[in-house]
Amino acid sequence: MKVERAVREPERTVWTGRRVLVAQAAVLAGLTLLLLVKEVPGMVREIKIYRMTGGRRTARRHP
Repeated sequence: MKVERAVREPERTVWTGRRVLVAQAAVLAGLTLLLLVKEVPGMVREIKIYRMTGGRRTARRHP
């Protein structure tokens, strides 16, 4: 007696809502980190300028 086996279709990857949200969060975190790293030199420069000009103390000298 010959037994015929059903040919299975290739299984598709199932993207659940949770997996999509985790993937989106990972992409967003990566982009945020990239932007922060790119902007750090400019922020350091601005802080140095702020300190050279006196910072918050200048309000007392210049009304």
